[in-house]
Amino acid sequence: MPMQTYPYIWNYLPLVLQILVALGLAGGMVGASFFIGKHKNSRTKGGTYECGMDPIGDARGRFSVRFYMVAMLFILFDVEAVFMLPWAVIFKQLPAITGSKMFGFWEMFVYLGFVAVGLFYVWKKGILDWANDKGDL
Repeated sequence: MPMQTYPYIWNYLPLVLQILVALGLAGGMVGASFFIGKHKNSRTKGGTYECGMDPIGDARGRFSVRFYMVAMLFILFDVEAVFMLPWAVIFKQLPAITGSKMFGFWEMFVYLGFVAVGLFYVWKKGILDWANDKGDL
């Protein structure tokens, strides 16, 4: 019994069908809400909404540099966790992968050294001292 061969492009048929179903479903929901929903515009609906509170002041106010430093610290330690988890999972297999018994250990030791230098820097800058907020550093 000979095997039927199909053109390679047919392998993408499930993906195309999934995209079409997703677009159809999204369009159907938007269309249904347009036809079924109530359209009653008012001044309250057209007003600015900020977490249920009336907006006060200018939206283009300045933020303290501390805000950005804390955001970068968050990213730094998130990236640290993202790098450490896969390393911890394959730590026992690292000697077979690298060919050296301690290479994986020293590699992570150097990486954590860089992270510790960054932490020491922000600690000395006073970013972690919330009691003495210096505003812009």
